[in-house]
Order: sequence, then structure tokens, then C-alpha cells
Amino acid sequence: APIEKVWRALTDRDQMKQWYFEIQEFRPEVGFKFSFSGGDDTVQYLHECEVLEVDPPVRLSYTWTYPEHQRFSSVRFELFKEEEGLTRLKLTHEGLDTFPQDEPNFAIESFTAGWNEILGNSLKNFLEV
Repeated sequence: APIEKVWRALTDRDQMKQWYFEIQEFRPEVGFKFSFSGGDDTVQYLHECEVLEVDPPVRLSYTWTYPEHQRFSSVRFELFKEEEGLTRLKLTHEGLDTFPQDEPNFAIESFTAGWNEILGNSLKNFLEV
């Protein structure tokens, strides 16, 4: 998809609801705080986030924390225009090693599988419509 279309999918709350999480409010502004719930069939986690960096249409980052686990991680989306109508998205999720590693939902493999599903299937399918 064109880079502008991918950027809108990452930053427009109405579009985010269609492929990402049910986010009540989102603004791509440094310092903006937002939250959402997500997890698996057995447990849902409250995610609390704060926008750290916005550089349209190439970079967006925000914190990714859980109030019940006083740890810190951050998510960064980087967009690269490959050629006309094609965009490469690079996701970096740092700080995963700070979460409880004895809980399977916080294992790096769990986050990897989740991001692969979210970006590789949900976002891809949303953008290709």
C-alpha cells in the first residue's frame, strides 16, 4: 500500500479499530496517552501507552506498559517507501525482557506471534481492501 495509506492505518483511531485494538481515543501527538485491552482467550490485559515520537509519515513510537506489571517497553513503527504504492513496515518492540518471563503471555515468542498476526494478517488484509 502507499506510505500515506499505511500511516493513516497506524494513526487514525477509526481505522485502528478495524485491524488493531478497540482504542477509544488516539492522537498522533507526543505526550498523548491512550489505553486499550488485549490478550488471549483466557486473560485480557490493560495496556497503557504514551506517544513518544511522531514523524509523519515515517515513524511512530509509544510506550507499551501494563499497570499490574511495573515494567516498561516501547513500540516503534517505521515506514519505508519501497517503490510507488509499496511500503515496508518495520516494528521494533523493546523492553520485553523486563516483563515476567515465567508468564507465557509475556514470553518474547508470544509477542512475536501476536505482532505477526496483527501486522502480517490483520493490517495487511485491512490495507488490501
